[in-house]
Amino acid sequence: MSDEIKAHDKYSCPSCGGEAKWNPAKQALVCAYCGCVSPAKLGEGGQIEEHDLAAALRSISPDDRGWATEKKSVKCQSCQAITVFDPNHAAQRCDFCGSSAIIPVEEQTRHIRPDSLLEFKVAEKQVRESIRQWYGSRWFAPNTLGTRALTDTVRGIYIPYWTFDAQVSADWTAESGDYYNETEYYTDSEGKRQSRSVQKIRWYRTSGHVDHFFDDELVPATKGVDIPLLRHIEPFPTTTDLKPYDPGFLSGWVVEQYQIDLVAAAQAAQGIMQQKTERLCAQQVPGDTHRGLSVDADFSGQTFKHILVPVWLLAYTYGSQNFQVVINGYTGAISGRYPKSWMKITLLVLAILAVIGVIFWAAHRHSAVR
Repeated sequence: MSDEIKAHDKYSCPSCGGEAKWNPAKQALVCAYCGCVSPAKLGEGGQIEEHDLAAALRSISPDDRGWATEKKSVKCQSCQAITVFDPNHAAQRCDFCGSSAIIPVEEQTRHIRPDSLLEFKVAEKQVRESIRQWYGSRWFAPNTLGTRALTDTVRGIYIPYWTFDAQVSADWTAESGDYYNETEYYTDSEGKRQSRSVQKIRWYRTSGHVDHFFDDELVPATKGVDIPLLRHIEPFPTTTDLKPYDPGFLSGWVVEQYQIDLVAAAQAAQGIMQQKTERLCAQQVPGDTHRGLSVDADFSGQTFKHILVPVWLLAYTYGSQNFQVVINGYTGAISGRYPKSWMKITLLVLAILAVIGVIFWAAHRHSAVR
């Protein structure tokens, strides 16, 4: 019997043999049919390792690929997300954009297996209430949006991320500037000699050094979720709360397969760390202002992990537009996009213009009385 079949059977219900699904509220595997709580302990005994980036870019062991359990995949022809789920799950629409244009896909190259994950902690009931409150606080949203049963389309999905560590040693040079004032004299339009204080800058060369350790710099590897929305619900506590990967955490849940590969993610992380290093150097530059900052950064000890993070996703269509609301499945942070009511916006603009008109009229009347 293959390892894949053993891993899948391990998380069957011990009472009725049905599928046991990870339950965020109970923090355990619970049977979807009889409600029995499985005694299986997930993520115990495993280790979370940081992998050497240079070595991994040369080769990844076949033993580190795949899900370690039986899965099937479909690809959305609209948003291009690849969704991975249990074999007994029937996909009708894309979980990310709602499109029905999905096709089965076979992995040509097996993906790198996740090292670790954050399990779902926020229960679905709490998520639905958060979305209702979020809707209620969107003043510009159409009134009809709040009356639609959009929470019926909420789905829990594991999203792929890469994390990168690196030690940076950076030398910087710049021109620092100190402000000072000088008195200037000039002749006004009436021919009178006048004076004024003018701010100027005294420039001088400076240099310095920065040492910094980047710990778990996050790079999302999703195609299905709006990246700016994901950034708004970060952070995911990957430096403290990760669990070793166990396929049981995925039982009954949809997973997105990464399409931002290790090479592209490493390049993105390098760019992010370079920008942050330059900001750290800029903070060291003395003076009131500076210019011509030049940073020579050396990155060493670069490591990475492939992880999964839990996200509750609401994807819906309003009119001809698609929108997403994203909830951090570990912390409950929420962010989303929504349609705007031009009626409400117009009323607000008219109200502002009316207030300005009243203020202008009152000021003009007061001036006329005087």
